[in-house]
Amino acid sequence: MSSQALVVVAHGSHLNPESSTPTYRHADTIRETGVFDEVKTAFWKEEPSFREVLRTVESEEVYVVPLFISEGYFTEQVIPRELRLEAWDVEQWGSDGTSATHTTLRAADTGQRVHYCGPVGTHDAMTDVVVRRAETVTGDPDVGEGFGLAVVGHGTERNENSAKAIQYHADRIAERDRFDEVMAVFMDEDPEVDDVADLFSTPDVVVVPLFVADGFHTQEDIPEDMGLTDDYRTGYDVPAEVEGVRIWYAGAVGTEDLMADVVLERAADAGAEVGDAIERVRERTRVATPSDD
Repeated sequence: MSSQALVVVAHGSHLNPESSTPTYRHADTIRETGVFDEVKTAFWKEEPSFREVLRTVESEEVYVVPLFISEGYFTEQVIPRELRLEAWDVEQWGSDGTSATHTTLRAADTGQRVHYCGPVGTHDAMTDVVVRRAETVTGDPDVGEGFGLAVVGHGTERNENSAKAIQYHADRIAERDRFDEVMAVFMDEDPEVDDVADLFSTPDVVVVPLFVADGFHTQEDIPEDMGLTDDYRTGYDVPAEVEGVRIWYAGAVGTEDLMADVVLERAADAGAEVGDAIERVRERTRVATPSDD
């Protein structure tokens, strides 16, 4: 087998050093499987940059997986431009906004074959990560009965495809009939996350933001908007009671360990040889069953 490399690209932040932590952690998880000769990370707002990362990769076959939630400005313009992908055209994905898979192009300055994948946030495996997030925050691997599940996104004012991704996963989870109610809610449009306690009839609601990293929106805006706290700096309980409803706020979905599986699945869909790494990552990151004692 010829050498193959994985490059995980994410936004990063100059302001919040924690925003890149999930990216590093997921890369470490995949690196430990040993299925790639190299596993690299690159960021828009941190080093190494998108523009430089391919020069640090020795392999000729490179799988690039964007750790972004939706198809949009970064996945369609910034990343391909910075990687200098020859003849890139968003039409190569043939996507309706949530169905980008992969395309293979040459990097102009390094000559490598780059298998450029769609974002993790629209992959079907992401549905499992949202559900796993609910299991993790409640500590119950069977959570569902008596619970509502709210999948939170920013809203269409920023990016029409962002709302599509939120609704896509909410619909897929609803089809499983595991939770009593499932709803897509938003920060900037109806139904709004501010009203989450009124939107559900269940006594318990798990709230999972479809964001890659915990930052300003997930740590400050959403907890305050939902009424978990008047001031995010003082913290809040999990669960917290709001208008008689127990709200289990899970924080950003991208911090869930199972995200490494979605990155692997994206690369595998593009032709990467991953062996049994997907099964191993799923086993390693699963929620432990509560003891009976």
